[in-house]
Amino acid sequence: MLSNYFKIAWRNLLQNKLYSSINIVGLAVGLSACIVIMLFVNYENGFDKIHTKNLFRLNEIQTFDGMVEPQKVALSMYPMGPSLKEEYPEIKDFVRIDDQEHVILSHNNKKVELPVVLWADANFLDMFNFPLLQGDPATVLIEPNTVVLTQKSAIAIFGNQLPLGQTITYLGRDTIAFKVTGILADLPSNSHLQFDALFSFKTIPEENLNYWGGNFVITYLELDGNANLSTLEEKFPAFLKKYAGEDAKFYELFLQPLSEIHAHSTDITHDYLNFQKFDRKYTYIFSIIALLVLVIACMNFMNLSTSRSTGRAREVGIRKSIGAQRFQLAGQFIGESVLIALSSLVVAVGIIKLSLPFINQFSERKLMFSLFSDIILLVTMITGTILVGIFSGLYPAIYLSSFQAAKVLKGTIQQGKSTFRNTLVVVQFSWAVALIIGTGFALKQLRFMQEKDPGFQKDQVILVPLDAQSTEKYNSLKEQLLSNSQIESVSGSWQRLGNNFHQGGLEFQSEGLIREIGTSYVVVDPDYLTLYKMELVAGRNFRTDISDNGQSYIINESMARELLKGIKSSDQNSLIGKSFGFRNDSKDSLGTIIGIAKDFNFNSLHHKIETLVLHNQQKWGYSEMSIRITGSDSRQAIAAIKKIWNQQLPQQTFTYSFLNDHFNNLYHADKQVNTIVGSLAGLAVFISALGLFGLASYSAERRTKEIGIRKVMGASVIGIVALLSKDFLKLVLIAIIIASPIAWYGMNKWLADFAYRIDIEWWMFALAAGLAVGIALLTVSFQSVKAALMNPVRSLRSE
Repeated sequence: MLSNYFKIAWRNLLQNKLYSSINIVGLAVGLSACIVIMLFVNYENGFDKIHTKNLFRLNEIQTFDGMVEPQKVALSMYPMGPSLKEEYPEIKDFVRIDDQEHVILSHNNKKVELPVVLWADANFLDMFNFPLLQGDPATVLIEPNTVVLTQKSAIAIFGNQLPLGQTITYLGRDTIAFKVTGILADLPSNSHLQFDALFSFKTIPEENLNYWGGNFVITYLELDGNANLSTLEEKFPAFLKKYAGEDAKFYELFLQPLSEIHAHSTDITHDYLNFQKFDRKYTYIFSIIALLVLVIACMNFMNLSTSRSTGRAREVGIRKSIGAQRFQLAGQFIGESVLIALSSLVVAVGIIKLSLPFINQFSERKLMFSLFSDIILLVTMITGTILVGIFSGLYPAIYLSSFQAAKVLKGTIQQGKSTFRNTLVVVQFSWAVALIIGTGFALKQLRFMQEKDPGFQKDQVILVPLDAQSTEKYNSLKEQLLSNSQIESVSGSWQRLGNNFHQGGLEFQSEGLIREIGTSYVVVDPDYLTLYKMELVAGRNFRTDISDNGQSYIINESMARELLKGIKSSDQNSLIGKSFGFRNDSKDSLGTIIGIAKDFNFNSLHHKIETLVLHNQQKWGYSEMSIRITGSDSRQAIAAIKKIWNQQLPQQTFTYSFLNDHFNNLYHADKQVNTIVGSLAGLAVFISALGLFGLASYSAERRTKEIGIRKVMGASVIGIVALLSKDFLKLVLIAIIIASPIAWYGMNKWLADFAYRIDIEWWMFALAAGLAVGIALLTVSFQSVKAALMNPVRSLRSE
């Protein structure tokens, strides 16, 4: 009997090629979308799973006077780790790390630049389970001047030589020799920590690190398995008061599980070591949308199966007349559905194999799809596909098996009401239209962030990283660069625009008032505002012909408004000349405010403009040089810059980037989200249109004689097309009416996460509605026009 069912099911597939193809393709697209999203979610959930200890990252919430809102940071103070372990027995251990970029190492006159290295405590490889290929994890970093390289870094430096025990030279402010004590296997791509080498913290004198007040390390704590997290965090205020004294009021401490660092840190700033940081809520959104795409495909199957019910009615009647039971017929139809689903799975596997390289490229993930090496994935796919087949075929099976044999064989069976099918079409297109609207607003928001004037000019700016040696050559580099006609201006700074600037406490004095205020600040050279064409609204810019260095400050408008609150004035000009600045240990006199800059977005548009201070203090050095080129020929300008660099710093490798590229990268994750959601929306529309195409095809086929009669009576092609299309267009219009408020609510919730956002405008809904109507009209009209152009003689020949 089962063999017979299979033969009949296969015969039905072949006899109805169009409808079988629509069902198989629709389900294949839905299955492939679900499987790819499942691979993506599994990859995201797999971050940091190689580590087995109960690890937490120590984070701070900083609340300084003058800040727009409290700020979560992924940094902590160097003494916090050992002090916490000493105070609380539930803390078993700690490890601290600090990152450094663009580090140059030398060996036998060969220089290699490593993108990111970590300075770490000796127990780093005991806390984290990164596999060590050579060396003892307990001792590799226990001595000063020791380094552990990744396998990739070791090959880059030593080639085929054995690196263990060799000496490499660190080329920084000081030239330091390090002994290679270990080789790490290359890090897994789904680790939030990514680095190229580990240097021992013991190399740096303890007195240079071990002080309270400076947040520059990342601290991880290992907790006892029975530790109560909330109870421990309740003890932290007393801990801060004991060790930080009066400054404790500015800080709160909280612990973040290692498993949540990658996907639950979007509200945490100064999160410098969090590779591919991604918002977990988007993985949920992707999963829901992918499931909706699959459900839409299942609805197509239901729709087409029930719409063609009269074609199977005689078969049902004959089977029932010779003794077939209803449950047997239902089983047969569900079996056919499962067969279609399994056929769709084969097609889906082919789609995934072809598309996965492109998906990995744009998502920058390493999603793996290997059926026979991952039994869990294979079983999940087959089981899920069978369930999809049962779900898709359940209603058609119940409906078809309900026909009464006597009525069918007498020819009195009528086509059932289309309410259920119409409802499915409305639901399908409601989801599709809502996704179209959401994708449109997401693209508009992304474009808004990329194109909004940040308050400075970022075009034609080249960024060159500086270290201790290149900073010493800064003045001569700048002088030679400015002598080139292709270079318009040069400036230096501690940090890069678009990143989180450092925070610090400064003092403001006015009319006997002394106020300590926390703010973002950046050290710049005198030409910083000129290079970036930032506007001053009061006072003057830095100057080199007078003693501005170290004693002059320019504040932004947000800081000016904050300072004016304390002196109850509204005149920004009254702040010029006021005592302001860093108060150092020697109690030197403060500097003065010399200018007020118009507010500019020094961070991404995800964040509001904070208070900011620009400080001209060259003796502190710079981490980056900004070079504005004339724009006539960027390649020649880069070649000229490189030539000057090599003349001044022949020992160092010249590297550069464009500021525009950096700002594009700020919104890279947003772009990835938009692309994924847009792709899923496109698939939902495609499958919905595919189902509409099948229904329109069947409708035109069922009304062939009616169309022939109308044509004989003089009906025009346009009239017939309108007749066949209007019912479907009504359903799409109902779907638009349902989808619009849902999309409006969803977009309002999503846009609330942005400090600067677009307005929700009616024309975006109208555009999406027009697109949906156009797609539906194009889909339906294809079959309608084909039917309307058919020769009526052929359709009426049997009459």
